[in-house]
Amino acid sequence: MRIKIINPNTTWSMTEKIGACARAVAHAGTEIVAVSPAMGPVSIESHYDEALAVPGLLQEIAAGERDGIDGYVIACFGDPGLKAARELARGPVVGIAEAAMHMASMVGSRFSVVTTLGRTMGQAWHLAEIYGMERFCANVRACELPVLELEEPGSNARERIVRECRRALEEDGSDCIVLGCAGMTDLCEHIGGLLGVPVIDGVAAGTKLIESLVALKLSTSKRGELAHPLPKRMTGALEGFTLAGP
Repeated sequence: MRIKIINPNTTWSMTEKIGACARAVAHAGTEIVAVSPAMGPVSIESHYDEALAVPGLLQEIAAGERDGIDGYVIACFGDPGLKAARELARGPVVGIAEAAMHMASMVGSRFSVVTTLGRTMGQAWHLAEIYGMERFCANVRACELPVLELEEPGSNARERIVRECRRALEEDGSDCIVLGCAGMTDLCEHIGGLLGVPVIDGVAAGTKLIESLVALKLSTSKRGELAHPLPKRMTGALEGFTLAGP
């Protein structure tokens, strides 16, 4: 089984960390291919960033289809381009917010999302709503921590995230935590050990969910909304995205 983990930003140090965390939980027979797109933002912290990350993400999905990839994980908590990726891919595709929220709902009665910047909180709430997770989501909290600070040696990012997770348990009535950024993936076990509650990382959750879907031979339905995109000519800078039939 070959699973492609796509970090939609172009910061390779984060991609390498994401790949390592996915490999740590994957089955011994699963090959993890972790990539960043050739184009796009270095971090995703706004709707603008997210929109500009999608073309590079879709290039990686198309490349995965040529390479015989069995399933995909989109490793950004905004789950950018998820439905478009599902249209392109033969195998299943999951986003890390989608995977983490659903798994959190299975191990606790209420979860809090702890994310990076306050400006991204609305997107997390939006995803909780569209995934049917609002009844489980007690709160979305931000550490006011730029994503790339997670990659800086000597940063106090870990302490700030732990502090916000503690506040979530004390103030929100939550009994588990969802980490709201793929760049936090390596902190999951540490924070869980400190707090004594389930802490869910979407990269690990997405990896195991995709393994299950592939093993069960379950792929996205190609009947209706998520059928392969219609053949269409693209122009200008998007000319390379012109599609033939499936």
